[in-house]
Amino acid sequence: MADPKGFLTTDREVARTRPVADRVRDWNEVHVPGSLLPVISKQASRCMDCGIPFCHNGCPLGNLIPEWNDYAYREDWPAASERLHATNNFPEFTGRLCPAPCESACVLGINQQPVTIKNVEVTIIDKAWEAGGVTPQPPERLSGKTVAVIGSGPAGLAAAQQLTRAGHTVAVYERADRIGGLLRYGIPEFKMEKRHINRRIEQMRAEGTKFRTEVEIGRDIDAAKLRKRYDAVVIAAGATTSRDLPVPGRDLKGVHYAMEYLPLANKVQEGDLTVSPITAEGKHVVVIGGGDTGADCVGTAHRQGAASVTQLEIMPRPGEERNAGQPWPTFPMLYKVTSAHEEGGERVYSVSTTHFEGDEDGNVQWLHLVEVAFVDGKLEQKPGTERRIPAQLVTLAMGFTGTDVKNGLVEQFGLELDARGNIARDADYATNVPGVFVAGDAGRGQSLIVWAIAEGRSAARGVDRYLTGTSTLPAPVRPTDRALTV
Repeated sequence: MADPKGFLTTDREVARTRPVADRVRDWNEVHVPGSLLPVISKQASRCMDCGIPFCHNGCPLGNLIPEWNDYAYREDWPAASERLHATNNFPEFTGRLCPAPCESACVLGINQQPVTIKNVEVTIIDKAWEAGGVTPQPPERLSGKTVAVIGSGPAGLAAAQQLTRAGHTVAVYERADRIGGLLRYGIPEFKMEKRHINRRIEQMRAEGTKFRTEVEIGRDIDAAKLRKRYDAVVIAAGATTSRDLPVPGRDLKGVHYAMEYLPLANKVQEGDLTVSPITAEGKHVVVIGGGDTGADCVGTAHRQGAASVTQLEIMPRPGEERNAGQPWPTFPMLYKVTSAHEEGGERVYSVSTTHFEGDEDGNVQWLHLVEVAFVDGKLEQKPGTERRIPAQLVTLAMGFTGTDVKNGLVEQFGLELDARGNIARDADYATNVPGVFVAGDAGRGQSLIVWAIAEGRSAARGVDRYLTGTSTLPAPVRPTDRALTV
């Protein structure tokens, strides 16, 4: 364990961010490079040997958090990295992007600030990369079996890496021009620089994984041909159907889905575009949706030079402390100030958009809204609260409704969907079609990156067992099981 008195003698300290005035002028990650290392061992010492580590319960991956906290406290970085990779293929992704339900479940969080688990995690993996400790792990021998993975987000990449290491020949198909899925084109550069994805791809290539970009299964390749070519298929295509806002004026120019807006900004950073075709420069921007995707739109608009940025949320503002309905160790809905919100803009809660208003050329100019409140469990408009705000660019960041079925993938495979529009699967992540499996948001619905990686690993084990009759891959960890047995 770490220092047995660490949680008594050391206060929580998180990674420092660069000054707002500096970081909004570039697209680099917002945290000060190297700012964690001087304090991270002390922060790891706050892990309190709590007997039943509820952080495991909070982590869908079942990360061995107390173990690598102990190694980080002792500055044994190679051992910490080994323990970190034992359950997580891509800790540099989760350490930057995960909302850290593990921290919400930390026992110390009952009456103090929890351990900075994310900061410890990202420090361990960054140190491992710097020291050359992250190397390819090719299989000792090949199985002779082939697997196609559809989608190169965190679920697809995790499944592909696990299956490659098990000895199968794996090809990842991605409809975009680069590997990474929403990690590549949905996450802004200031949250995670894409060099982190690039070096993982090179590791996977060295292990034997093949990548096929700009190929959409269902359009470019028929599902029947893919099944004939491969012994098994893993569908990790995400839940990419954006939730729409069907109000008058929706068809005005300047109203876009977040996933139309954000990828173009990333393509500018990749060097594909000089200027984004959808830019916030000089415009009054309204972001509809109060989640992480909405915050990504806010930060992007700041960097593009928006005249103003307003973020709307239909729900009431969350509290800053847990309420009785969200007790420890559950993941609470709390008021969160992201780095994007630190940079400016206004957040408006308990409002609903009634319609958009445009100019004579069909460009959006105003957004009309009304205040709302819950009455007898139903959301109702408050009379007399209607108003309009300037809006020359509107991004819809209200989440996703399910898997994209328009490209023919679901129909061609003959897949069954569940009541929520996700691809149905059993406990082994197998669909109703023999040899076809599903992992991540495509089967689960919109969720967290840790769930995507966990499902990719679990689906890989199911595929391995289907192909060989058994599996040498690690068994999936159900967090509640680990919490009871550690």
